[in-house]
Amino acid sequence: MNKLYPSAAEALKGIVRDGQLLAVGGFGLCGIPEALIAALRDSGVKNLTVISNNAGVDGFGLGQLLETRQIKKMISSYVGENKEFERQYLAGELELEFTPQGTLAEKLRAGGAGIPAFFTRTGVGTLVAEGKETREFDGHTYIMERALNPEVSLVKAWKADKSGNLVFRRTARNFNPAVAMAGKITVVEVEQIVEVGEIDPDAVHLPGIYVQRLVLNPHPEKRIEKRTTRPAA
Repeated sequence: MNKLYPSAAEALKGIVRDGQLLAVGGFGLCGIPEALIAALRDSGVKNLTVISNNAGVDGFGLGQLLETRQIKKMISSYVGENKEFERQYLAGELELEFTPQGTLAEKLRAGGAGIPAFFTRTGVGTLVAEGKETREFDGHTYIMERALNPEVSLVKAWKADKSGNLVFRRTARNFNPAVAMAGKITVVEVEQIVEVGEIDPDAVHLPGIYVQRLVLNPHPEKRIEKRTTRPAA
C-alpha cells in the first residue's frame, strides 16, 4: 500500500483537530519533523497537549506553535532554550507535566508495546511523584507511571519505502521510533522515498506496520540549537 501524501498539509488533513494529544519526535532540534510541525501550525488547530522531549526554540520547531498559542499543555523532559515557553509557563498560560527523560522514553515505549503502566524509582520523593500510586519492591519505593498513547504522532526519519518501513540516521533516531510506535496514527516525514524492496530488511529500523502516512521533505533546514565555534588558530 502506498502511504505517500503529496504534502505535509495533505498528510495531516482529516486527522488533526482541536484538543488532541499529540507526540512529536526529536531531541532539541535534532530529528524533528520540520515540515509537519509547520503544517500543524498552519492548520490552525488549538488547545493541543503535546508530548515531546522539549519544545523547540523560539521561532522554530514546536516553538512556532507556542508563539501562535496552539499548545495548552506540554509533556516534556527538557524545557530550556525557549524564552516564550518560559514566559507562558511563569505567567500561568501554559501547563507543564514535567517528566524525567528516561521515564518519558519508557512511557512512549510502553504505549507502543501495549503496556498500560510500569513502576520506576525515578522521581520518588519529588514533585514528579505527587498524586501517583506508589508500591514497595525489595525494600524500595517505586512510583507508577502510565503509558502514553497519543492520538497522532509526528515523526522524522531519513528514508522510507512506500509501505512505511523506516531507516533513521545517527542521532536523529532519538525519540522518533518510540513516538512512532506509541501513536494511534503516525505520520512520518522523510528525506528519501524508495520502492518497496529497495531497503535491505536487516537495515529497517522500524517496520511500516507502525506508519500510516508519509510525506517527502528532501531538503529540511536541520537548524542547530547552539553553534559554538572557536577563533581560528
